[in-house]
Amino acid sequence: MISVRDDEAEFRPMSIGDLARKTGVSAVKLRYYEREGLLPHPRRGSSGYREYGAEAAGQVSFILRAKALGFSLEEIADLLNLSADAESGVAGVKARASRRLAEIEKQIAHLDGIRARLASLVSACPGHGPLECCPILSAIRDGGGDDLSASLRSCARPVSDE
Repeated sequence: MISVRDDEAEFRPMSIGDLARKTGVSAVKLRYYEREGLLPHPRRGSSGYREYGAEAAGQVSFILRAKALGFSLEEIADLLNLSADAESGVAGVKARASRRLAEIEKQIAHLDGIRARLASLVSACPGHGPLECCPILSAIRDGGGDDLSASLRSCARPVSDE
């Protein structure tokens, strides 16, 4: 009688196509994750094709959820390593997430400044008239300082007495 190890008895291999369908991630992307070390190299069947276990789908889901939270692939690799570290994993994960949150808050502050500047330009633009009177184009072309009043005064329509 041939004995089979428990992990082999329960191993239900999935091809890369099966894993792609199950996770919604392309086979090309799965191979990329494998090359980058985010997915362990799967065992190969007698045909030479990759054979993934059920845990691969869970790992791909982890990667996708971490990406949705704004983590880079490098950061996700760190999170995957930390998730296996029973000693200091939680502290490491919190530190990594705190750094990412600080980066996101910085990006939001930068985008808030862009939004405020663009909103003032859109508000100042009449939407008609000569191109040289468009504050949006002036700001893009000339670097448009914060004081748009000088360029807008020269473009103001004369008030008619009629």
